[in-house]
Amino acid sequence: RTSPSSSSSSCVCARANGLRDSIRTPYSDAMPRAPATRAGTTTGVGKGGRMKPAKAAAAASTTTKTTTTTTTTHVDVEQVRKAVNALATHLVRAATERDAKGLFEDDAETYSVLISLRKAPKEPTSARLIAVPVPHALLDLETAELCLIVKDHQGEGHKEAKKRVAEMAKCGVAKVLGISKLKANYKAHEQKRKLCDSYDMFLADDRVLPILPKLLGKNFFKKKKQPVALDLTKKDWVAQVHRAVSATYLHVSGGTCVNVKVGKSTMDVEDIVENTMAAIDGAVSKIPRRWGNVQSIYMKTPDSVALPIFTAAPE
Repeated sequence: RTSPSSSSSSCVCARANGLRDSIRTPYSDAMPRAPATRAGTTTGVGKGGRMKPAKAAAAASTTTKTTTTTTTTHVDVEQVRKAVNALATHLVRAATERDAKGLFEDDAETYSVLISLRKAPKEPTSARLIAVPVPHALLDLETAELCLIVKDHQGEGHKEAKKRVAEMAKCGVAKVLGISKLKANYKAHEQKRKLCDSYDMFLADDRVLPILPKLLGKNFFKKKKQPVALDLTKKDWVAQVHRAVSATYLHVSGGTCVNVKVGKSTMDVEDIVENTMAAIDGAVSKIPRRWGNVQSIYMKTPDSVALPIFTAAPE
């Protein structure tokens, strides 16, 4: 299999920075499958990638649920399912090793799709993310904490947001942050890093979006937590937040590799498969030349190797 082009740092995942030994079995039909799950259960990997004993026992004695999944004309859903199962197996193994060493993590691991392009898009990149609808949201509005960044010049935007803070809190907005406060209170790198780690997702008034990359710093973009734009001149703020949280986002780096998150380790295997198929269709539709510009597609978690799920025929 060809590795994705590495003009973007995210494509280094094909080498996994020395962590290739985390998955020692070749990716083929012989690769061990993840602990099977019943409908409605998770992959068996809880927050921080740890597997609860009860879920582990249940997973070992059941089979993975199968549902009708919308497929693309290019990517085989069974190949995607094998990749998700293999990555879930890797997460369980890695979590077991961490627990044995007394190392614990609180965050759920993310499943991502990497699309390697034949040619980099000519259009300049921007701070605006490209929304891609998926059937299963990666964030839960009941538990997610969101930060809304607003325009506060002469009270505009911020005043209105403060008035509606109770309404916004119902859809997960835990903090409304004005641009002036962002400039004054988050100057140092450590302050920006803590802000980035304090919330699950960031939203922003689209009128201030162009100035945010400089104010937020590189860490937001490295962690792919740059703010999603909202049109706060309209009144449907809550509906916009719901739509923002329900989608996943295409990250275009300016190179030949694009990235989109499709699941978390707390989600069911089949939900991740369905998200992956939908995200691939949605992402490719936003790429210039669409499938004609797709070289290969991979799936990975943060510290795994990249598993190939599609390779285009040579031109």
